[in-house]
Amino acid sequence: MGSRMTREQAWELLCRFTRGESLRRHALAVEAAMGFHARLSGEDEELWRVVGLLHDFDYEQNPDPPAHTREGARILREMGVDETVVGAILSHAEWNLQDHPRDSALRRTLFAVDEMCGFLMACAWVRPTRLEGLEPRSVRRKMKTPAFAAAVSRSDLQAGAEILGVSLDEHIERCLQALRPVAADLGLASPVQG
Repeated sequence: MGSRMTREQAWELLCRFTRGESLRRHALAVEAAMGFHARLSGEDEELWRVVGLLHDFDYEQNPDPPAHTREGARILREMGVDETVVGAILSHAEWNLQDHPRDSALRRTLFAVDEMCGFLMACAWVRPTRLEGLEPRSVRRKMKTPAFAAAVSRSDLQAGAEILGVSLDEHIERCLQALRPVAADLGLASPVQG
């Protein structure tokens, strides 16, 4: 059992390894969604937030599989970080599933919210009011446009809802509820004045 990492330590580590604003914002979005889901299910919110913040912290240096996540895991283990965090981060990448299956609520939730947060941010970015007023039906319409946010796997979005045992609309709505309070931090506060 490794040491407990605080949210502040996780943010510092993320910033040390991640210079790009868009990747930092993605980490903040996933952190918010993980925190929301932890509260919803009575889990350890700080632990879940740390996993959300750090899930892609090594991506800028190691964008290609399988180095992405595995190099990050090596760094975290050298720091003595709890294996719960390391295993969860490894489990969100397909290439690690044999050794790190999605066999806990923490691991399933990270997989489910990761792609969904990226897609929701893309949806919000092209709207005049950003996240404000974005609804599941609009998100589902965007999912049917292959050229929109083409890097996001539509099957992973659907699989995320299924692995959490909720409908796609409920999954979208939960993630939207998580992201709205941090919209300004994500660069997605509504620029439109009412």
